[in-house]
Amino acid sequence: MDVIRRKRVARIKTSLTILFLILIIWGSAHTTQVSLAALWAGRRNMGSLLNEMFPPDWHYFSSVTKPMLATIRMAILGTTFGGIAAIPVALLASSNVVKIPVIYQIARVMMNLIRTLPELLLAALFVPVFGIGEIPGIFALAVFSFGVIAKLFYESIEAIDSGPLESMTAVGANKVQWIFFGVVPQVTASYMSYFLYSFEINVRAAAVLGYVGAGGIGLYLNNALGFFQYNQVLTIILYTFVVVLIIDGLSNRIREKLI
Repeated sequence: MDVIRRKRVARIKTSLTILFLILIIWGSAHTTQVSLAALWAGRRNMGSLLNEMFPPDWHYFSSVTKPMLATIRMAILGTTFGGIAAIPVALLASSNVVKIPVIYQIARVMMNLIRTLPELLLAALFVPVFGIGEIPGIFALAVFSFGVIAKLFYESIEAIDSGPLESMTAVGANKVQWIFFGVVPQVTASYMSYFLYSFEINVRAAAVLGYVGAGGIGLYLNNALGFFQYNQVLTIILYTFVVVLIIDGLSNRIREKLI
């Protein structure tokens, strides 16, 4: 009877969960006024847009190569700065490294607050401070990378094997030795994996930061859209797609070797 009752309860929970998800989806669609009929009615406009985009302006590739390289530089620098800053904060947020609850709770709250800010909003905040160019984009990606890497990194630190740490404590190792020889060797591969993952995200994000004046290929994309040069828009999209695909492939191979 207990088995039958547990199965019945499990079925009820599953049914209620499905019903709850359906209500959320329906409520979201109703509130945002999503309409399949409107989508179908706009199919002609979508067709006209696609006709204007093809064929892409192949000669425009040479014009956007420089801003594409700037986009990659932004992603590299932003990820590097954010990844470096994430290391000490991740250590402070780890309860198995810092035994004082107040300290690691404050570090976690700070990480959570930073992660709530999207990179586009951060870039919009930095542009008035540093002016139009790549620097606001680099700082925006650095802050974004910091939040992502610090969050994932501290979770990896808390999941490490405590055996080596206890052994080092028993032989009288100080805190610095404890971290460098007990913690770092266990989390280096994970950290590099998170770093590369953040870099992949930042390459995509940097491509649209130009919309708020943060430099890179996004500025050219915004101008092409503003002047209705849709064949150049397609060129930028294809260029970005190829670059992101190459970076993702290389990053995935490196992560597989690390892990």
